[in-house]
Amino acid sequence: MKLNDYNQKRNFAQTAEPKGIPEISGDKLRYIIQHHIASREHYDFRLEWNGTLLSWAVPKGPSLNPKDKRLAIRVEDHPLEYRNFEGTIPKGEYGGGTVMLWDEGFWEPLSNIKREIYGRGDSIKFNLHGKRLKGKWVLAKTQTDNQWLLIKETDEFAKPTAGIEEFTTSIRSGKTMSEIK
Repeated sequence: MKLNDYNQKRNFAQTAEPKGIPEISGDKLRYIIQHHIASREHYDFRLEWNGTLLSWAVPKGPSLNPKDKRLAIRVEDHPLEYRNFEGTIPKGEYGGGTVMLWDEGFWEPLSNIKREIYGRGDSIKFNLHGKRLKGKWVLAKTQTDNQWLLIKETDEFAKPTAGIEEFTTSIRSGKTMSEIK
């Protein structure tokens, strides 16, 4: 049930993306950020929860500057295996374009995520322990369905600039977007 939307949007005979099969989460909750150049360039922000990856499309990407509030559009849950996907989704397929593994690590919720995700709350507060992103963050709901704001909280990892432009290669393969393509 959790991955029905994911599976219905993809033709697995055409794309190398993993099939949507829920898994059991481990002791630590993982997260992944994928840089995705499709019809529009964006970053996919994914938090492991309850056997899947909760997913948001962030058009401008995350920012290390607490003054920046980045739009994060809630999209369908993805399978945990998607955290290993890097490559090209064929043109004409849902999300067609190039996907790079931009950051990964673990996250820990600082708020009641069940309440926040499933309707009653207004934000998800969490710590990221990644290769590129670290420290306290918040996903704050807006008044519009499926629209959130991704905000870096002020801590020792905050910067006065977005700080993501310097990272142009995959955290796993070391390849640039054009090399992945």
